[in-house]
Amino acid sequence: MIATLPASEEERPPFREQDALFRRVVRRFVETEIVPHHAQWEEEGCVPRSLWRKAGEAGLLCTTIPEAYGGAGDDIRSAVVALEEQARAGVTGPSFSLHSNIVAPYLLHYGSDGIKRTWLPRFVDGSAIGAIAMTEPRAGSDLAGIETRAVRDGAGYRITGNKTFVSNGQLADAIVVVAKTDAARGAHGISLFLVDAAAAGFARGKNLDKIGMHAQDTSELFLDGVFVEESALLGELGRGFEYLMAELPQERFMIAVAAVAAAEGCFAQTLAYVGERSAFGKRVADFQHTRFVLADAATEIELGRTFIDACVVRHLAGNLTAERAAMAKVWCTEMEGRVVDACLQLHGGYGYMREYPVARAYVDARVKRIYGGSNEIMREVIGRGLLSRRGGNGG
Repeated sequence: MIATLPASEEERPPFREQDALFRRVVRRFVETEIVPHHAQWEEEGCVPRSLWRKAGEAGLLCTTIPEAYGGAGDDIRSAVVALEEQARAGVTGPSFSLHSNIVAPYLLHYGSDGIKRTWLPRFVDGSAIGAIAMTEPRAGSDLAGIETRAVRDGAGYRITGNKTFVSNGQLADAIVVVAKTDAARGAHGISLFLVDAAAAGFARGKNLDKIGMHAQDTSELFLDGVFVEESALLGELGRGFEYLMAELPQERFMIAVAAVAAAEGCFAQTLAYVGERSAFGKRVADFQHTRFVLADAATEIELGRTFIDACVVRHLAGNLTAERAAMAKVWCTEMEGRVVDACLQLHGGYGYMREYPVARAYVDARVKRIYGGSNEIMREVIGRGLLSRRGGNGG
């Protein structure tokens, strides 16, 4: 098998027959409910809420959430399948994976029974949309620098601060907000809260104008003394940073999954293009240079997919470490950048036209090296992990 084949058509040991069946369901949904409308949503800067309800009805959301809360109770494989099919099609608008695989786990792992029973069934059926608000205008990957505060007020807390770069920000009903509850304690003074977007004092800013991923709403959020009950606290007070560190490896791994699948989709389109396009009296595919570029790209995609599948195995065993997830994010996102750039070059001038998928893939890919923790931070995570296992000094 070679990397020109869709992931669903290759034998991938971690995956089951039921995953192949689910993949067909997801692919059909993407082809019928997303692809025909995606260009319009890119113009509008957002996907309609009705799409979320349709995705919920089709069983595409929160597949790993237990059946007690309406989910399928499946493992990470179904989540990977759903994300791969969306990424391979190049449809970046619906931020289903963020909602299902990043936000929902915070509620499941750290939320009160009331939070779980109130919100998780709605996350599953698409009637409520989730987001997470970490980044601030003056604090990005360095979460210790956040300025949002949660101050005790009677039987709850009042949260004040500004957040930015919040995916699903225009649509979100429930937002996991990172706030400081004890500024003097640094990372140990950070807590997580679930904020209902209907709360007084909560406001959405503008839908941010990004260079890519135009159909995915990304917003500023403002919290002006938003009151939340004690039960809105996720987990224990002051352990927010610890919870973030526990959940971030899965987020980073899923970014890597999307990167490989997106590169695969772009490559497949390019392979078809060079087979049809002519230059100097012969197909572009007939030039030796073209074949060399395609060979390199196919090899990189194959390596990336092998790495992803190895991480799936580790995730199933419960030992996907922060360092390995960071490795996956760094290598796979940078691989995607190389592959998409090479594919655009093979399209010539047409590759620079937004009507061609490769042009959109080029700008959509860039942010993966930034969000979820920049790749520079990922290298720090990897390096510290290596040194900590050698006594802390590399000796």
